[in-house]
Amino acid sequence: MPFSPTVTVRRGTAIRVAALFVVLALLLPAPAAGTVARPGSAAATAPSAYDPNAVTVGWTKVAQGLSKPVFLTHAGDGSGRRFVVEQTGRIRVITAGGTLLATSFLNLSTNVATGSEQGLLGLAFHPDYETNGKFYVYFTLKSSGYQVINEYTANPPSANTVDWHTGRRVMTMTDPYSNHNGGHIAFGADGYLYIGTGDGGSAGDPGNRAQSTVNVLGKMLRINVNPPFISGRGYGVPGDNPYVGIAGYDEIWSRGLRNPWGWSFDRSTNDLYIADVGQNRYEELNISLAPNAGRNVNYGWRVMEGRHCYSPMSGCATSGKVQPQLEYGHSSGNCSITGGYVYRGTASPVLDGGYFFADYCSGRLWSIPAQSTFPVNKVQHIDSAYNISGFGEDEAGEVYVVFHQGLVYRLVGTPK
Repeated sequence: MPFSPTVTVRRGTAIRVAALFVVLALLLPAPAAGTVARPGSAAATAPSAYDPNAVTVGWTKVAQGLSKPVFLTHAGDGSGRRFVVEQTGRIRVITAGGTLLATSFLNLSTNVATGSEQGLLGLAFHPDYETNGKFYVYFTLKSSGYQVINEYTANPPSANTVDWHTGRRVMTMTDPYSNHNGGHIAFGADGYLYIGTGDGGSAGDPGNRAQSTVNVLGKMLRINVNPPFISGRGYGVPGDNPYVGIAGYDEIWSRGLRNPWGWSFDRSTNDLYIADVGQNRYEELNISLAPNAGRNVNYGWRVMEGRHCYSPMSGCATSGKVQPQLEYGHSSGNCSITGGYVYRGTASPVLDGGYFFADYCSGRLWSIPAQSTFPVNKVQHIDSAYNISGFGEDEAGEVYVVFHQGLVYRLVGTPK
């Protein structure tokens, strides 16, 4: 997603922008604002009563001056720190007091490939980070272009800088093209690490990798990062994964994804929300309910794009494929969905139960009620001049919006 006169976005399609746009966007004013459980720890609740038409949503600036940020998260250690992933290879710390530290938490820029949609793309802290200091990153390896997951250890866990020499290779995924890398990783309530991978790139998934059960691309994976590990691998495989027994690919949890750019668990229900970037026509949002959210689900790509046939363009085999709860077309500048979070914070209680997401190209921010079923109408709250490259959630459940232009904002809401 380099910012040049021609910008390549996550879906592998070029869009034209003025080179001056980046500078101008940074100067634009923000739109007017209208003991916490770990994510996934609570029991399931009834469908949300959130009404997106009854709230005024805005955002307030938290940080600026970042280098192509794509994600924000927390360590679950009570420190109040927020960690921002920069696509260019660094993890930065925003303190509880709101200061963006100049020194990187972790700097992998010399080892990270940053062409096209590559880069440092994901970060997840171990559920026991407060005592073991372990965390995990997903990035594109400069030497090969492959996607890798590494484990690092902060010593002590309260440290604001980590030595990259503490790294351990967990997983390597061969990748034939530079686009469609997925990249988000997160721990579920079960303590296992979930990994969203893209289909490997090019257009139309020429290798049909997303549908294959002997390829880890175009998937949600689920692994155990705690020993004992499988021989020859840096991780273990939960025994209830649906493809256990298929040698080398038993980490697959679900399949049929093109480029899941932004997925999350609802910390109150454990439901799984996956925003999957489309090819040329449709963006989609998939909602898989707990307790086995996403297990053995086929989300349809490349047979389907959204709720429509893609290969072939008509008469495709839809049996066994779960269709998205929401889709939208490429009109008025929309072209690449950015998935977010269900708001479960306390600073803006009127937002509770709303799932917030956006489009990278148009800069529009929408919401729907949690656990929505098809058909559901998204409600637009903000039409910005920014490229919304990611979202984030802090330890208190507040939701953040991340802009590729180097900004981080926090969502706020009031009743209409």
